[in-house]
Amino acid sequence: MNNISKPFWVIVRKEISDYMGSWKAVILIILIALTCMGSLYTALSNIGEAVKQGSTDDNFLFLKLFTASDGALPSFAVFIGFLGPLLGIALGFDAINTEQNKGTLSRLLSQPIYRDYILNAKWIAALFVIGIMLFALGFLVMGFGLIFIGIPPTAEEFCRIVLFLLLSMVYIALWLNLALFFSIKSKQPATSALSGIAVWLFFSLFYNIIMNVVGKALSPSPMAMPDQVVRYQKFMLNLLRFSPGELFQEITMTMLMPSVRSLGPLTFEQMDGAIPSPLSLGQSLLVVWPQLTGLISITLLFFMLAYISFMRKEVRSR
Repeated sequence: MNNISKPFWVIVRKEISDYMGSWKAVILIILIALTCMGSLYTALSNIGEAVKQGSTDDNFLFLKLFTASDGALPSFAVFIGFLGPLLGIALGFDAINTEQNKGTLSRLLSQPIYRDYILNAKWIAALFVIGIMLFALGFLVMGFGLIFIGIPPTAEEFCRIVLFLLLSMVYIALWLNLALFFSIKSKQPATSALSGIAVWLFFSLFYNIIMNVVGKALSPSPMAMPDQVVRYQKFMLNLLRFSPGELFQEITMTMLMPSVRSLGPLTFEQMDGAIPSPLSLGQSLLVVWPQLTGLISITLLFFMLAYISFMRKEVRSR
């Protein structure tokens, strides 16, 4: 290994051990694991009923383990979309300001290592912990599904599930990057934590409420032409897509439900002659490609903001 990169991996290993020994991260990981196991139990209890109802996804039983729900508990994918951001915020809200308040950041920067090693190592360590948790839960769900269903997943099902887990990592990394940015800008961990949670609550709850108010104010009259109604629905859908949670929901719905052929309103001319058959993985990726590039772009944007802020940050020794 290059002598220049050795300090980087030393910091990465140190950060991973700190994350794994942190009570806030351990408690949140246990909470996510328990809720996901509850959703798995619900999916296994109702998968037979879902198959009896009949759909174009009947040949994708393993995917139903991540999407099936009886209404009492949300599905596995919904739980990840709701609780995943909290994990990202928990791992990043005190990554920088706690080091600075303790005086260890200035001592670390006085060592012969590159300045960006610190931020990059913390980001990679947190992403490693997130990836281990997601893939452990995902493969645990597949293992229980294999035991109870007795049918192994097909190659396409396996690829869709792995892709869903990778995209979940990207979504959680978005909130991790935002938390790192607040940790750099705020002197106190409580301030950065509240800032991250406030953004999460805004997009999880209040943004939809605001969109409902805007939608009622701009809704066309009952006598409006069909093309006006379609334009209104597309406009409202595009406004909703400013929320990262909406982008993630559309991506996971398309990846885990091959019968989804479109994410927007369709006219009768577009539906005429369409064959109700599931899409291949490549076709599903084409359907969701704009949402996928948007989610990755927002994640990279937040990391860029955190990176620039950290490189320009003035760190004084105590």
